[in-house]
Amino acid sequence: MKQYLSFSEEVLAAKEQGKPIVALESTIISHGMPYPQNVQTAREVEQIVRDHGAVPATIAILDGKIKIGLSDDELEMFGKSSDVAKASRRDLAYLLATKKKGATTVAATMICAELAGIHVFVTGGIGGVHRGAEVSMDISADLEELAQTDVAVICAGAKSILDLKLTMEYLETKGVPVMGYQTDVLPAFYTRTSDIPVNFRADDVETVAATLKTKWDLQLKGGAVIANPIPVEYAMNEKEISTVIESALKEANEKNITGKEVTPFLLGKVKELTDGKSLESNIALVKNNAVVGTQIAVSLHGMK
Repeated sequence: MKQYLSFSEEVLAAKEQGKPIVALESTIISHGMPYPQNVQTAREVEQIVRDHGAVPATIAILDGKIKIGLSDDELEMFGKSSDVAKASRRDLAYLLATKKKGATTVAATMICAELAGIHVFVTGGIGGVHRGAEVSMDISADLEELAQTDVAVICAGAKSILDLKLTMEYLETKGVPVMGYQTDVLPAFYTRTSDIPVNFRADDVETVAATLKTKWDLQLKGGAVIANPIPVEYAMNEKEISTVIESALKEANEKNITGKEVTPFLLGKVKELTDGKSLESNIALVKNNAVVGTQIAVSLHGMK
């Protein structure tokens, strides 16, 4: 297994010095945002992690290796390349064996983070059960990964293009705890609230860290969702975003867009229909998650 892992100098030094490390995904760079905002955001998020006392490890697949931490040049390359595969659990072995480039989704980042001994991961929003999944069976591999991989995911809830109620039902079936950070309800990515209650509310990072430590001490397999609402000033109007999403879903349906092409298409369409406001919100929520996620990682590290 170790032959597939390649640590950046910064992450290697952090491991040797016993510093807390926070995992970051690369799909957000390659498939989640346009260039140059993607690379700029990735660099800023990494810096937020450093500023709050941990070391960032952006994860990607390159040259037959799982890269745990990317150099500046590698970040730039992932941000500009058009031939980067979107890598989930099913794709990892093939991409490594064929030495192709892969940007890791939430599921793949969790797997790679756990292999590297990292248990806190910051992202924008998790995937989930797609609308109409009772017919299409379109359910993100992120949910299955949360059920079996010991990594906590700090996010602004599930992406609001999904069926949030069914996503919560699925997580409940799989025994995945969903903790609201200073909120009683599941945030819906672009908006701070939904009508879906979370399992537990935590008002400070120590409670989150203690819960994670206890969960894994008890050998209760799987991760946890720490749902952290988008900052008030960047939250979008609930009615407005719902209308936009409905319109984007209708177009995806008409164009017969399915599988892993759905999310990038919908996010791109939402950006277009909101005149770029959704991209601004997306960047703000990722940065906010990086602050909270790093504080959780530092707190958890101190409990070992």
